[in-house]
Amino acid sequence: MTSRIPGFYRLAPHERLTTLEERTDLEEKDRAAFGNEALNLDVADLMIENVIGTFALPLGVGINFQINSQDVLVPMVVEEPSVVAAVSNMAKLARGAGGFFADSDPSVMIGQIQLMPNGDTDAVIQKLEASLDDLKEKAKGVHPRLEQRGGGLRDIEIRTVHYDEPGETPESFVVLHLLVDCVDAMGANMVNTLAEHLAPYVRQITGQQVGLRILSNLADRRLARAQVCLPAELLTQKDTPGSEVAQRIASAYRFAYADPYRAATHNKGIMNGIDAVALATGNDWRAIEAGAHAFAARSGQYRSLTTWKINAEGALVGEIEVPIQVGVVGGPIRVHPTVRSNLKLLKINTASALAEVMAAVGLAQNLGALRALATEGIQQGHMRMHARSVAATAGARPDQVPAVATAMCAEKDFSIEFAKRILSEMTDQ
Repeated sequence: MTSRIPGFYRLAPHERLTTLEERTDLEEKDRAAFGNEALNLDVADLMIENVIGTFALPLGVGINFQINSQDVLVPMVVEEPSVVAAVSNMAKLARGAGGFFADSDPSVMIGQIQLMPNGDTDAVIQKLEASLDDLKEKAKGVHPRLEQRGGGLRDIEIRTVHYDEPGETPESFVVLHLLVDCVDAMGANMVNTLAEHLAPYVRQITGQQVGLRILSNLADRRLARAQVCLPAELLTQKDTPGSEVAQRIASAYRFAYADPYRAATHNKGIMNGIDAVALATGNDWRAIEAGAHAFAARSGQYRSLTTWKINAEGALVGEIEVPIQVGVVGGPIRVHPTVRSNLKLLKINTASALAEVMAAVGLAQNLGALRALATEGIQQGHMRMHARSVAATAGARPDQVPAVATAMCAEKDFSIEFAKRILSEMTDQ
């Protein structure tokens, strides 16, 4: 299977699906899972409360990806124009340099048990340290199936946290961190269950009040990384040599590193790609967002999640490191037919492999945005894609949309009024 599909964007949706069926293991039931009624109300009612219907978003496919020398087709759910096109174009660009390379940490999540000591925190810590082996023993058997798959509690750490908000009474907490390997699950329920299970023992050991018992979405023990190295000639634009484009991209990264106002938009673009894959695979994109942005601020200043630098050979080297807590088992993955078919399209059956794909997609999305910003500007390409939505809003039929969008781009007028005028002229001809 190759993810390189020339002209894929020119095909009608049903033709794209047929093309994918010819190249992958997708079956007729998967075609149904990509249809308008894939998620019926009975299944939706099992997923959340007070269901009254379902809400559809576009499902696209990022093509051209090579990750760790393997071709990958990437399902993406997103409402914003140009996201899928950008990652596909950057994946095509990266193919000329061997594609993306990615790796990830074990699927270790952190569960927190908060203690609110009344008195000497050092004494509380000493009691806990003396009882760590006993607490680890108490954790055994809480998740037997997880332990059978090689997961479970890996360690327990003890932290002291100080509350010192100006104008308020200072306070200190002692916090236990439960490090749990969730293997191929995202792990929220597993971690929360273990924290609840151990909390009474912690109270008994310390004699202190136990506060919150819940996982942390700052999954900094579960990082995914991706890298791409692009010779300068691959970056050449019409009127701009590749070496200059590379320098501009590296400069744009330095701006994001130095300025949190720029970094926020820089990282939002990265998450355009990561979140789209998370949605397509039934994962909690809000948890990933929270962890990613907290990780970006770990130095005390909010910074870029990626780096872009010029190496000694003049090539542009991009890297990303980001917490990605995802699963390929449990939750909506069990019940949502489109999620199951999307994972089948990805040919992925481990959480670590999915995290690596998502890191590569985030890096590709960032490259696309920075290259556009460093050359033609972000709006030119984005508005080409946006023109189609405006044309449809103005009343264009699907067969009329390309002509209307082309006219709008030629005049650089993306208003609904102009689109309606073009439609009226087409009707009069």
